[in-house]
Amino acid sequence: MTLAYACVLIAAFIPYVCAGIAKWGPGFDNAQPRVYLEAVEGYRRRAHWAQLNAFEMFPVFAAAVLIAHQVEAPQRAIDAWAIGYVVARVLYVAAYLKDLATLRSLVWIAALGCVVALFIVAA
Repeated sequence: MTLAYACVLIAAFIPYVCAGIAKWGPGFDNAQPRVYLEAVEGYRRRAHWAQLNAFEMFPVFAAAVLIAHQVEAPQRAIDAWAIGYVVARVLYVAAYLKDLATLRSLVWIAALGCVVALFIVAA
C-alpha cells in the first residue's frame, strides 16, 4: 500500500470522527440520530457540518489518488499531495470545531488545491 492509499483510508474515516464528536454526550438518541443532529448547537453542530463536508470532499480526493496511480504519476508527488490533503482536512475540522471561519475556508481551499494538484500530476 502506498502512502497516498493510506491517506485515502485516513480521509475515509474523517467524517466518522466528526460524527462521533457531534453525537458524543448526553441526550444522544440513537433511535433518531438525524432529529438529534438537527437540534444540536455549538461545536456539535459544527462537527456535524464538518462531517457532511468531509463526505462531500472525499470522493473527488479518492478519485484523484486512484487516477494518479492509474497513470503512474510520480509516486513522491502523489504521496505529497495526498498528505497535504489529509493535513488540510484535519485542520479544517479543527478550525470548524473552534468556529474559525476564515481559517476553515483557507484550509478548505488548500485541500481542494491538493486535489487539483493530484489531477495535474496525473495529466
